[in-house]
Amino acid sequence: MAAPIAVAIDAPEIETAARWASAVAPHVSTVKVGLELYLRYGPEVITTVRGANRVSVFLDLKLHDIPATVAGAARNVARLKPSILTVHAAGGRDMVRAAVEAAPDTTIAAVTVLTSLDDAELERIGMVGPASDAARRLAELAVEAGAGALVCSPHEVAQLRADVGPDVRLITPGVRPAGADRGDQARVATPEQALASGADLLVIGRPITRAADPGAAAASIAAAVRRSEAVGG
Repeated sequence: MAAPIAVAIDAPEIETAARWASAVAPHVSTVKVGLELYLRYGPEVITTVRGANRVSVFLDLKLHDIPATVAGAARNVARLKPSILTVHAAGGRDMVRAAVEAAPDTTIAAVTVLTSLDDAELERIGMVGPASDAARRLAELAVEAGAGALVCSPHEVAQLRADVGPDVRLITPGVRPAGADRGDQARVATPEQALASGADLLVIGRPITRAADPGAAAASIAAAVRRSEAVGG
């Protein structure tokens, strides 16, 4: 059974993205295509990354605009049949609802507070913190608007799970195996910690894609995640 991991396929070119996706697909449930790769190659990258693999595609565009514009964008990318599409919860209730209504067959995941932001940075941009409180406010708004998933750091997962109940999927970036480089993430946890807190899908990128053998790295992390699930279950 594939582990609940979304591998962030942040490759510099489409050929590498396809190779990474094929290497990790036997071990994980999902591959994630981000803004940079999508803007460079457009819809072609979704088809290429999906390929012949039985793997879900998570389109991480973090849409954030007026409701009409987000609705049009969501409607257009929904034709590519991504399993998940992200929007920023900070766009407001009407914007999130517009995305949900425009892409009824895609799970709209509302991003709460970016994992690169800490409390000090939130204060600089004028958002009332701490990050955990901001995430809770944005999560409540997004779920009321119909979002089927939330994106939050591992530090907020337990509280959001208690707030929103079992039916909303919680997706956690900022997941790093023990000893891995934090990169540009400020609020991180290990896969085991994130799952224990209530996460449904773990976003992991560089620890897998920058490994000498991405397929082997995905297999190793996936095995550890499955063991953690077995112990927790």
